[in-house]
Amino acid sequence: MNDAVSLGIDLGTSELKAILLDAEGAVLAQAGARIDISRRQAGWSEQNPADWWHACSSALERLRQQSPEAWARVACIGLSGQMHGAVLLDAAEQVLYPAILWDDSRAVHQAAQLNEDFPDYAQVTGSLAMAGLTAPKLLWMQQDEPKVFARIASVLSPKDYLRLLLTGEQVSDMSDAAGTLWLDVAQRQWYAPMLHATGLSVEHMPRLLEANECSGGLSAQVADMLGLAPNLPVAAGGGDNPVSAVGIGAVNAGDAFVTLGTSAAIVAITDHPAGNPGSAVHSFCHALPQRWYTMGAMLTGASALRWVTRLLGQPSEQALLDQVRAALPGDQPVSIGNPLFLPYLAGERTPHNDPLLRGGFMNLGHDSTPAMLGYAVLEGVGFGLLDAMNAALSAGATVDACALVGGGARSEYWAQLLANILNREVYTLHGSELSACIGAAKLGFLAIGQGAGLVEQGMPVKARYQPMPAVQEVLRARYGKFKGLLAAAQGLRE
Repeated sequence: MNDAVSLGIDLGTSELKAILLDAEGAVLAQAGARIDISRRQAGWSEQNPADWWHACSSALERLRQQSPEAWARVACIGLSGQMHGAVLLDAAEQVLYPAILWDDSRAVHQAAQLNEDFPDYAQVTGSLAMAGLTAPKLLWMQQDEPKVFARIASVLSPKDYLRLLLTGEQVSDMSDAAGTLWLDVAQRQWYAPMLHATGLSVEHMPRLLEANECSGGLSAQVADMLGLAPNLPVAAGGGDNPVSAVGIGAVNAGDAFVTLGTSAAIVAITDHPAGNPGSAVHSFCHALPQRWYTMGAMLTGASALRWVTRLLGQPSEQALLDQVRAALPGDQPVSIGNPLFLPYLAGERTPHNDPLLRGGFMNLGHDSTPAMLGYAVLEGVGFGLLDAMNAALSAGATVDACALVGGGARSEYWAQLLANILNREVYTLHGSELSACIGAAKLGFLAIGQGAGLVEQGMPVKARYQPMPAVQEVLRARYGKFKGLLAAAQGLRE
């Protein structure tokens, strides 16, 4: 019997989560710690990397206390984390500036500049330049904070900064590196021309590994602090979306899933790079060798439900969902005149590539109720995902049945609505809220030569939702109206 345990750590935007996973794929313990976001100016989104380490230390200490016997069997560590962030370090590996996050839009002009000056690079890097990706952020830094920029010795993604503190090694993996816009996604190596376009060179970049390779060992100091073995292997790990895919077993071409968390995305696994930069469809490296994924991404997902819950003064998201379900049963068509919602609270990526685009309600009346507005938000996010799916299909991706993961997967009503809108079977999974942690832990096992059978192991299906023919006609009509509102929204952008 293999009694090894893998420690999986996922550095999310609002929370760091950690789990202990045994060799059979069972979660033995879990813990989390919240992380604050700073928005010093409109459109800015930052975090203090020191807060990540504090959250990590806190979560791991709780795991150690919860399950000391399993903690004593930890044989490896795997990492996952929010993508596209920029951690700027000087020659002494000290942080120079707050970490600029994936939903930060300060670099919108720099992204446009890169697309104008280097239009062919998108075919190599797998995506158009977008303000949320890492490369434009560094061009902004060069232009707006030249003194800080001049001191930059290295640039790390968020989970790779955690690795530096754990092991002392500057390493990244193919999946996280693909999200920087500095990677040749087909060749899986740094792309020097895009680095030069943002004032950097390959020397500023960490060395690259596949996500399932060992990136180094736990330092003696950290091992002593955590009560773990020195030199404990730490896998390279990966970005949160591809590592979540490993967690749920979406590892082969044709597998697809929808993630509905703070942001949202539709992800389709491929055996070759398959993007459509013109429609803002990403083609990035998967967290396993010789695999890629095509992604249509939204900047606002389940966070829109949190927003409207606060806006309407509802006691909780569930309370609002209960009102929606009672007033607008999911198996019946809604009124064609029900309010519509554009879900662009933080701008949009696929297919519009416009971080300055903003959302809104349309067709409100004196008879509009909280239930109507709550429904409109759920539907609007669904329509945004339909836009993203159609763009991914245009790149040659295959999207059949979709797993649904993320916080939004907790709502049966929303899951059924998404099945109706996407006209695909949607299924939810037990434990999917931990998919990134589980994927990270699986990669930890692979880094020590174990767990090969875990990679394709999925999660138990919780429920399946089939498209309902009775609601299709009205949804198609409402989607047409939804698309017709885009021009008005673009006319209001700053």
